[in-house]
This record gives sequence, C-alpha cells and structure tokens, in this order.
Amino acid sequence: MKRTVLELAFAALLTAILFVQQVALSFLPNVHLCAVLILWYAASFPRLVPLILPGFLLLEGIFYGFGLWWFSYLYIWPLVAIIGLLLRRRERPVPVWAAVAGAFGLSFGFLCALPYFLAGGPAAGFSYWVAGIPFDLVHCVSNTVLTLALWRPLRRLSDRLNARLGRG
Repeated sequence: MKRTVLELAFAALLTAILFVQQVALSFLPNVHLCAVLILWYAASFPRLVPLILPGFLLLEGIFYGFGLWWFSYLYIWPLVAIIGLLLRRRERPVPVWAAVAGAFGLSFGFLCALPYFLAGGPAAGFSYWVAGIPFDLVHCVSNTVLTLALWRPLRRLSDRLNARLGRG
C-alpha cells in the first residue's frame, strides 16, 4: 500500500499525541486517553493504524523499558484497534464506544496477566490480575467517562481532517 508523505507525517503526529498524552497523564494511575485515541484512530483513520501502533509500542518500550509488561502491549493495543476497525463499519452511538472503552479498561489487568501466567504459572498470573482489580476499576470508569466526553468532538475533528486530507 503506497503512502503519501502527508499520510506518514500525519501518522507520526497521531503516534506522538498518543504517546505524549500517556506520559503526561502517567501520574494518574490508569487514567489516560490510549483506548479512546486508538478507537478513534481505528474509526477515523483506519489506513494509519498499522503505522501508529508499532511506533507507539516502540516508544513505550524505549521510554519505560522492555519488561514483561511490554509484551502484553503487543496484543492489547492491537486488540483495541481491531475492535475499533470492526465497529467502524457502521456508525455507532457514543455509548457503544464508551462501553467498549470501559470494558477494555476493566479487562486490562486480566489481559496484562497473561504473560505472568505463562512465565510464573497460574498462581503468579492470578495474583497479578487480582492485585490490579482496583486499578482496572479506575481504568474502566476513566475510559468510559473520557470516551463519553471526547468522542463527539474527536469525530468532528476527524471529519474536518479527513476532508482536508482529501478523504472526506
């Protein structure tokens, strides 16, 4: 698939926004815009998602270190993008997107525990998951609230951006 310079630059900008907001909000445990932005990218700029996610994953590893946790990101964030790509086929009401983001936040700890199940056995994976449930609850609520608040403005922005990029 041939890419234009404008598409590459725009994908780099979207990657930077995704990474910078996550770092900027890292002082708030599990409160960030990653799920909302990845769902929005998938719904609004599907051709750019294969460029954005690898860049984001690489930046996360470079900035925070390539620990065991990082391997879960290799399937967690693409899973969010795939769900967004599947849902974008039809226009969905905002609460659907918020429910997806909330469900993702609630399941995040379980999804992150999978490498610990493999590396340390069932006890390690289960204890990792259970210990993180309070954070998953915060993640669920914050993802839901942020999606409810930001989805419409983001979609209006993507409509304008796609029109400027010649895709509207």
